[in-house]
Amino acid sequence: MVGGVPRHDELFNPTLRALRELGGSASITELSEQVIEDLQPPREIIEQPHPGKVNQTELEYRLAWARTYLKIYGLITNSSRGVWAITSKGVDVEEVDPRVVVRFVHEQSRRKRQGRTESSELDGRQTEPGTDEEETATWRETLMATLLEMPPDAFERLCQRLLRESGFIQVEVTGRSGDGGIDGHGLVRLAGLISFPVIFQCKRYRNTISSSVVRDFRGAMVGRADKGLIITTGSFTRDASLEATRDGAPPIDLIDGEQLVDKLKDLRLGVATKQVEVVEVNTEWFAAI
Repeated sequence: MVGGVPRHDELFNPTLRALRELGGSASITELSEQVIEDLQPPREIIEQPHPGKVNQTELEYRLAWARTYLKIYGLITNSSRGVWAITSKGVDVEEVDPRVVVRFVHEQSRRKRQGRTESSELDGRQTEPGTDEEETATWRETLMATLLEMPPDAFERLCQRLLRESGFIQVEVTGRSGDGGIDGHGLVRLAGLISFPVIFQCKRYRNTISSSVVRDFRGAMVGRADKGLIITTGSFTRDASLEATRDGAPPIDLIDGEQLVDKLKDLRLGVATKQVEVVEVNTEWFAAI
């Protein structure tokens, strides 16, 4: 372990076991929570922030790399909606030798870099020095950096727009100080027939949100709504997630930074997806002229 947090290769087998325990498929959140439940690491390990990822803990970051290695090795795969599943090859694998997986992935990476170099030489172009995949900026990181630079009131308006685009009606941002952290409210309409009020809180945070924040927000909900929503650019501690779904208490939905950027992409709010144009020539059309 480095800094008390398991290395990514030490998480290969815990990830596989957790995925089996969850029935062979799981969302990232479900999978991470199952690994944590199985390993039972101390709270300081679970909540240790990653220095280069504003909305991830170090453990979540290394779990992400564990999934990537296992995917390249062919044991697990993920859908466009972020659901991970065991492949047919992975079904018959009870446990892996981490050293074998690491060697395989590094060899694949070396061949890929070599192929790019040879291709560039054939094209008569000089290959620019490459950067490690772990350090390469992604659209997610660019979007997250943009969100963190927004003024607080602009971020609240963005959340308002996101909720409207998601089907909420009568969404208003209040943003009043001393209001128990309530930033706004709206109505969710089901099947165009039934509506119920939801209050929400917007937190433009770099770090994790603790269970105390969730409890305080629930206290502010009393007498106003039976459903709450917290949207953040950061992440939630495990205790915060448990508090949000505590038995006997009004439920609170949590949207962390990863889910937020995914939702903005799905709704195409400030994020454009460019597709490669495919051109096909219909020779039969020309022959018929």
